[in-house]
Amino acid sequence: MIEKPSPGPGEILLKVTASGLCHSDEILMSMSPDKYDKYRFAIPQTLGHEPAGIVDELGAGVAGIEVGTPVIVYGCWGCGLCEMCADGSENLCLRGMTAPGLGQPGAMAEYMLVDSVRHLVPIGDLAPVAAASLADAGLTPYQAIRSMVHRLAGGSTAVVIGAGGLGHVAIQLLRTLTATRVVALDVTEDKLALAQRMGAHDALISDRNAPSAIKRITSGRGADVVFDFVGTDATGKLAMMSCSPGASVVLLGAGGGGVHSQFSRGPANVSVSTSLWGRRKQLFELVTMAQRGQIEIQTQCFSLDDTPKAYFLLKQGQILGRAVVVPSSDVPSSEPSAE
Repeated sequence: MIEKPSPGPGEILLKVTASGLCHSDEILMSMSPDKYDKYRFAIPQTLGHEPAGIVDELGAGVAGIEVGTPVIVYGCWGCGLCEMCADGSENLCLRGMTAPGLGQPGAMAEYMLVDSVRHLVPIGDLAPVAAASLADAGLTPYQAIRSMVHRLAGGSTAVVIGAGGLGHVAIQLLRTLTATRVVALDVTEDKLALAQRMGAHDALISDRNAPSAIKRITSGRGADVVFDFVGTDATGKLAMMSCSPGASVVLLGAGGGGVHSQFSRGPANVSVSTSLWGRRKQLFELVTMAQRGQIEIQTQCFSLDDTPKAYFLLKQGQILGRAVVVPSSDVPSSEPSAE
């Protein structure tokens, strides 16, 4: 039994109201003990880097937030001093960031500590289950899409590989922020159906036939931008085969693979980039969009006691949208829901 923590100077104690699950959690749990020494954060630790909660107690010197305020937590905790942090890009901290659940105790608990008031984002009357996963499943695709908006004018095509926890949000963001045609790829019919409900113009099985189908959809040209939310060698190859000349591929998935390009093979002048999480200001923007009903995260709720079951289903690919854990005192829904 872990005791309720007490906030030190500058810290905030949150009573957790919801916590999203992520494949990066599952990857960490699957790590063999012989690799722990290569992981730069202490093991064991409490997971949960998509926290929603209510401010329960303020440490000495904390100002600007009141006890009882509902918030979500910006998960990229940088040094606060380097040039990247000064710009609000703590996800790119030059001294190396930590995060709740990925270096610091996370939200898979009744309470958690937040290191600084600057990492709190008030959510008003937005439901915690609806808000929690904005911190990653929303913010990660939002930053990537914002960086590619100039490529996604009218007549363009964007491909989303993986219509899961992040991909189904990316589809909504693409429809809201751009005039592009959205093509979603996944390996199961239920996720393709979800992609279409979220606004995808086309939904295709992610296999070796997908690139030729994308070429047909684009009159032989190929996609202008491909967002890979899976991140395996297979999806990287699929991304390159689906591109038009001069296209961009953005790698966001943590599947352990990558995009391989050769000068004399594949479409010419394709740029490949990665995109890690996002900026604090962008999380504020996402909260406002959610409050206005412009985006919604499909959720499947589990009690804190049922967290192992939730992670098992996540590993098996049986979660539609995002799995979210709520306090065990709350009655969870066993069916997917759009909050």
